[in-house]
Amino acid sequence: MSALDEPLKKILGGTTAKVMAEQLGLNTVGDLLHHYPRRYAERGELTRLSDLPLDEHVTVVARVADARVLKFNNGRGQRLEVTLTDGSGRLQLVFFGKGIHKPHKELLPGRRAMFAGKVSVFNRKLQLAHPEYALLDGEDGEEAVDAFAGRLMPIYPACQQMASWKIAKAVDAVLPSAREALDPLPEALRAGRALLPLPEALEKVHRPRTKADIEDARSRLKWDEAFVLQVALARRRMAETQLPATPRPLTPGGLLDAFDAKLPFTLTEGQQKVSREIFDDLATDHPMHRLLQGEVGSGKTLVALRAMLAVVDTGGQAAMLAPTEVLAQQHHRSITEMMGELAEGGMLGGAEQGTKVVLLTGSMGAAARRQALLDLVTGEAGIVIGTHALIEDKVQFHDLGLVVVDEQHRFGVEQRDALRGKGKQPPHLLVMTATPIPRTVAMTVFGDLETSVLDQLPAGRSPIASHVVPAKDKPHFLARAWERVREEVEAGHQAYVVCPRIGDEEDAPKGKGAKKKSGASGGEAAAGEDKRPPLAVLEVADQLAKGPLAGLRVEVLHGRMHPDDKDTVMRRFAAGEVDVLVATTVIEVGVNVPNATAMVIMDADRFGVSQLHQLRGRVGRGSAPGLCLLVSEMPEASPARARLAAVAGTLDGFELSRIDLEQRREGDVLGQAQSGARTSLRMLAVIEDEQVIEAAREEATAVVTTDPELTGYPELRTALQALLDAEREQYLDKG
Repeated sequence: MSALDEPLKKILGGTTAKVMAEQLGLNTVGDLLHHYPRRYAERGELTRLSDLPLDEHVTVVARVADARVLKFNNGRGQRLEVTLTDGSGRLQLVFFGKGIHKPHKELLPGRRAMFAGKVSVFNRKLQLAHPEYALLDGEDGEEAVDAFAGRLMPIYPACQQMASWKIAKAVDAVLPSAREALDPLPEALRAGRALLPLPEALEKVHRPRTKADIEDARSRLKWDEAFVLQVALARRRMAETQLPATPRPLTPGGLLDAFDAKLPFTLTEGQQKVSREIFDDLATDHPMHRLLQGEVGSGKTLVALRAMLAVVDTGGQAAMLAPTEVLAQQHHRSITEMMGELAEGGMLGGAEQGTKVVLLTGSMGAAARRQALLDLVTGEAGIVIGTHALIEDKVQFHDLGLVVVDEQHRFGVEQRDALRGKGKQPPHLLVMTATPIPRTVAMTVFGDLETSVLDQLPAGRSPIASHVVPAKDKPHFLARAWERVREEVEAGHQAYVVCPRIGDEEDAPKGKGAKKKSGASGGEAAAGEDKRPPLAVLEVADQLAKGPLAGLRVEVLHGRMHPDDKDTVMRRFAAGEVDVLVATTVIEVGVNVPNATAMVIMDADRFGVSQLHQLRGRVGRGSAPGLCLLVSEMPEASPARARLAAVAGTLDGFELSRIDLEQRREGDVLGQAQSGARTSLRMLAVIEDEQVIEAAREEATAVVTTDPELTGYPELRTALQALLDAEREQYLDKG
């Protein structure tokens, strides 16, 4: 067993190891060595007292200005209040009960110490309650001060039970093992790019003597992550090209030609180009693996449908997977509408060369489900659209030739593989996403797919105007927003109102009155109600129907409704029998109602940038211009408002996805991607490290091409094993 696989409890003792495992997910020496410092502090330069963030764990170095014991509760209770200063600001510490004796003896005016705790506010002053502290002068002799003064202090991602310097102490205990770290980078690559050996990089990242040490260590550790990940992807791509697939060349005079002939419009250049790429892939004898990225409304479904028809023409079947039932039903509806009589193969009045298009979801009745399954086995149904239900064991295909996955980031790789196993030979795969993915992320997350991008909107689409509505600073703006909704409805159009919450939760939040005031009518939130719960569909719909939108037909739609009820509401909205739909984000993907021109997003600051962009894509789908109003009570200077301003400022999804990533870092974005291996990106920042990722991809492809089994690279194989083990576990969780 290598030193890096040693369990931490052998070295650190049970209690510390338990906290590290439970709170930070660190179990072995290797895990701890790869728990890199978040940043480094120079003496006294930790968080300055003047810049303390609320509700965050901070580490500060400061001097005690004064300390006093106060009695309360008629003298029965006592608390110690200590005031700190670091020249930039002041901070209060407070200790209660028996906990005051030690700090009372040690924290005397003039002493310097390092303090860690969570910043809270009491009586309008910032304070740390019961912080952990380490004295920095006097008692411990000169060397402690020197060590502290001369060193760059690593500040580790910490948690309440384990302050940064406790982690630093634990790292000291395991650092000698770093010398035994296996180096996954091939020697030639490391030398060629002048990168540090791994043991040295680990040493320098944890205990740097200079800023240059940190830089060198980081660039080496980034390479590890990028390279091992790209090798995994390169091997995956290589394995895919070895798989056999049934070629599906274009068949003239078939279903596709009949469909194209009845299209009432011409395809955009982008659609034609992407279709050609797809048809070329389908004609080869190994499986297509293509990611189709397209802005909301760029016509991805049409491109996918043409690919499906091409496969049906060769006698194969095509399956389309959607993340939710609402979406599967919508795809089914829009595809059967687009195909008309071509979707009624084998039925009276159906076209000669038509095929059946069936829907398969979890909530279907038994009889309908039996019929759908039968149509798939016999090959009667050329196209099936469904949810995860398609992956179940019971579902058998006659000859599955193409799988189309909508909104890839909600499907794990395991699930793609399960569906792939349904074909006699691996089917071709087309993955669609409307979340624009910057190129580097596409190379990292979807590195095993070729990418096509649809970036022009079809003719006849209208631009969408977006505005931020500051409900708290300017309540009359919100009143005006509801007037605008009324105007749209009076002009014969429809509107969406989106809320972050449903509102039928069991534990109804306290302080109803306060929340009502900050609801749809736009009054101030009651004082002291800083953290009111997010606005809810059911309450907002009720307020609107009685208040600003009285007299209009207002209905609700959310995820907890029965699928049939959801479908009924959507059908009625699509048919124009509902004026205003108050919904959760169930409408985020795929809802297509060209007559809906306005959208009001309540508490818009509670949604991510890409999500707002997706939601906004639901309006302006017809010839009338769209309007999107982002309502927020956040103050003007807040980062949340800056995010909203960015969304209002551009309709370019790629630009927004970049902003989104820069703000949220990739953890969240990739976390919902497809597998946990991305959590292994501790050092790599997908946007900033574009060059590293590209270079690593080239190097990885070269290594895998010459030595697919990596026989010459045992250390790289071990690192890959470790990455893929973690990855497999994550897939299985996701599945």
